[in-house]
Amino acid sequence: MTNHAVPLASAGAALLVAAATLFAAPARADESNAEVNLPGPTQMLADAGGANGNAASVSNPDEGPGSPIHQYFANFFNVVDKSQAEQPHWMTPIVTVTPRMEEELRWDQYWQTNAKGAGIVNYDAGKGLELIPFETVEFILQYPPYVQSTIPGHKTVEGFADWPFFLYKQRLLTANEQNGNYILTFFLSGQAPAGIKAFSSNAYFITPTIAGGMGWGDFDFQATMGLAYPINNAAVVGKQLITNVTLQYHFLQYIWPEFEFNDTLWMDGMQRGGRNQLFAMPGVILGRFPLFWRFRFNIGIGYQTALTKQTYEPTLTPLYNHAWIMTARIPF
Repeated sequence: MTNHAVPLASAGAALLVAAATLFAAPARADESNAEVNLPGPTQMLADAGGANGNAASVSNPDEGPGSPIHQYFANFFNVVDKSQAEQPHWMTPIVTVTPRMEEELRWDQYWQTNAKGAGIVNYDAGKGLELIPFETVEFILQYPPYVQSTIPGHKTVEGFADWPFFLYKQRLLTANEQNGNYILTFFLSGQAPAGIKAFSSNAYFITPTIAGGMGWGDFDFQATMGLAYPINNAAVVGKQLITNVTLQYHFLQYIWPEFEFNDTLWMDGMQRGGRNQLFAMPGVILGRFPLFWRFRFNIGIGYQTALTKQTYEPTLTPLYNHAWIMTARIPF
């Protein structure tokens, strides 16, 4: 591993700690319908002014106590708690994007190997900060992934890959465990060709996705199906139908074993048109461990194996033969 690995891992850890500091608030109602109300920063400043016998000075009436902006931030975590109380409380899978509304900071890492022994390490895998600004809406602001490729007998290549810079979720319908235990959500994501030449598709992608899940007691399944549509360079990279399915079980409070299938079908394109890659992965996630205030910690690992035979002409498919995948999250 080159000397970039430690700074990147440290950067991920620093981001986790920074988020924990910025979003400190009372413990989340992740597994109950209880709501907790605490005064926001603006209200605390106003109270402090009143204690000194002086009225709070507000230069902009749209930002003072009682204003829409003040009310939004004062009730931010109440909205998050209400949103999550209305839906199932399953664990977010290792790879599959959950249809649930989730608020967390996330870092993933992939160690991929192809059939000839070439290795790729993907730092963060395009994950990032997940926020619930409204009751049925989530935004994911994702980091650009950093990739290191090592081929026996060749010089190591490393740099940033294409950037999946945002993911928008709109929850369509849901019921928690007491009222049906299901969910249906629409996603829209975008990717920019921000990577170095070795790791870039040279295409912008937009990917609409439908996601859903159903639970029965401690067992649930979560699934997504999306169409990655290239805005440019479509004749080369082609459209991709991406399907993910996770079977998950929950026991002993903190243990979530799972089995995932992850499939990509290239519908057209010069590189891989008509080909597909199918992976199977057993894994386990441990969480939600309490940290402080609202903050909890989840960690998981899985071993992914390609079920489709690897070919090298005209382009390597599947992209790798097997991979270890690690995920770490701080929900809040």
